[in-house]
Amino acid sequence: MKIVLASKNPHKLKEISKITEQFGIELVLQSQLGIDLDVEETGSTFEENSYIKAKAVMEASGLPALADDSGIAVDALNGEPGIYSARYGFDDTLDDWGRLLLLLRNMEQVPDDRRQGKFVCVITLVTPDGGCIQARGEVHGTILRQPVGSSGFGYDPIFYYPPLSCSFAQLPPEEKNRVSHRAQALKLFHSKLLEAGYANK
Repeated sequence: MKIVLASKNPHKLKEISKITEQFGIELVLQSQLGIDLDVEETGSTFEENSYIKAKAVMEASGLPALADDSGIAVDALNGEPGIYSARYGFDDTLDDWGRLLLLLRNMEQVPDDRRQGKFVCVITLVTPDGGCIQARGEVHGTILRQPVGSSGFGYDPIFYYPPLSCSFAQLPPEEKNRVSHRAQALKLFHSKLLEAGYANK
């Protein structure tokens, strides 16, 4: 099954493809089909924004489209950055590293016992026949005081995962693809695809 990934992020394509290829799904980045959309994420939840992106790319390509909306939510910051993780600070001069450092600055006064947070991922598939399949995955951990590790991307270097006693950026890709929020969402997503008759076992 060929599906368009509603994203311009090659990191997401690489990470998601490593998991979906096991399901008999071929993912292509929207840019590979000549689609250059900047979809405005007007939703108030990961679910809404994931659907908005998938629907827009499905309509532009005429193919089933898959969108991933994900982010980090910190308890002590009332769930921030949450759905604004990729736009945290709303400063166009900030890159991923700049947003990570901004989050750390905003948490400087948060004590160690209150630094809980979670990564959230919602996967949505929208098909030309009007179908919609959605799945959510979460993984819980704590926010470190400084970045550790060189793998992964985004907020991975400051997300400490207790079951493996390391940050997400210290995990080999294959291990991260086993335990991450995206992996959890995609596992549930695959079971829903099977129920709908869209995927291989």
